[in-house]
Amino acid sequence: MDVEIDAITMDQTLALAEHAMKTRKPLQQVVVNVAKLVKMRHDRLLRDSVIESDLINIDGMGVVWGARLTGHKVPERVNGTNLMYELLSLCAEKGYRPYFFGAKQDILDRAIKNAKTMWPGLKVAGTRNGYFEESDLDKIVKDMNASKADCLFIAISTPIKENFMNAYKTRLKIPFIMGVGGSVDVLAGKVHRAPVWVQNAGLEWLYRIYQEPGRMWKRYLITNSAYAWLLIKEVLFHRAK
Repeated sequence: MDVEIDAITMDQTLALAEHAMKTRKPLQQVVVNVAKLVKMRHDRLLRDSVIESDLINIDGMGVVWGARLTGHKVPERVNGTNLMYELLSLCAEKGYRPYFFGAKQDILDRAIKNAKTMWPGLKVAGTRNGYFEESDLDKIVKDMNASKADCLFIAISTPIKENFMNAYKTRLKIPFIMGVGGSVDVLAGKVHRAPVWVQNAGLEWLYRIYQEPGRMWKRYLITNSAYAWLLIKEVLFHRAK
């Protein structure tokens, strides 16, 4: 679908992230899933923000299957929540310090408390909730840089987090930056993840509808239908070649 992806494993992604933190060389990471791929078709700014990232992992199983169906070798899914958890474990083990940006203040506080319980020894460089005016961004970025954090987790929805990362990546002095979206809600215990077998079956979206039917059913109906049609056209195009 004319979007470059890095077909690498979770271990390879973690190695790249740790190298960035260790050397303090900037690495901006994003993930793509079905909803984001569909949105990128008509949101040019989001598309630019994604494809200009240094590392583009596949989050959704629908994208893994779609890529494989069109002849691309994808070793596995690199889920954003799993990646954040692995990085927090790494931070606790090796002394790297994360900064959390986004979510409501009470959710953020619960997430940090849970993280310190799950990974004893974890030191958090700083936090900032996700409620701000655009005029606040310069100060927020200065505060982030002053924290001397090693990694930045941005818990804001698409496309705001991707556009923020791309707009400020040259001004941010934090080496590894990734958008984590609702993963902080999971860490806080507000949202429960689907069982592993549901994740592996590519039915996480159905589990989300089960948890939040009023908010999610329309979103997934529209995006999944649009993606299915785009994928059909992509498959037919490759077969025609």
